[in-house]
Amino acid sequence: MAGNKIDIKKLTSVDVEERKKLNFSAGDTLRVWSKILDEKGKTRLQAFEGIVLARKHGQEIGATFTVRKVTSGIGVERIFPLYSPAIDKIEITKKSRARKSKLYYVREKAVRDVRRKLRSVTLEEEEEVKN
Repeated sequence: MAGNKIDIKKLTSVDVEERKKLNFSAGDTLRVWSKILDEKGKTRLQAFEGIVLARKHGQEIGATFTVRKVTSGIGVERIFPLYSPAIDKIEITKKSRARKSKLYYVREKAVRDVRRKLRSVTLEEEEEVKN
């Protein structure tokens, strides 16, 4: 058994060593280029840029990371497998230092900010209607 080593490079099209070298953590901003299959059967690249909320399972094969972005006032989260062949490339756009390894509290913080904006908009609209 000791002589039968499996070469991971032959099993997948992903450059495993390059992905292992990626040094990002929670709080960093990433741009993840994923391959999307369109209606015509062609693949295209689509970018998903946002803040990393969590990174799980370290460097093992099943490692994942969660990215969150806000689009039109709505929070969108995606969980990406680190070594997925559906991911073309991962770009680190901004590094930041977080005190926690999981930033799930950002979800509630974003909701609070949205609520404040909604309150201020509704108060202004009511004043305009009264005048």
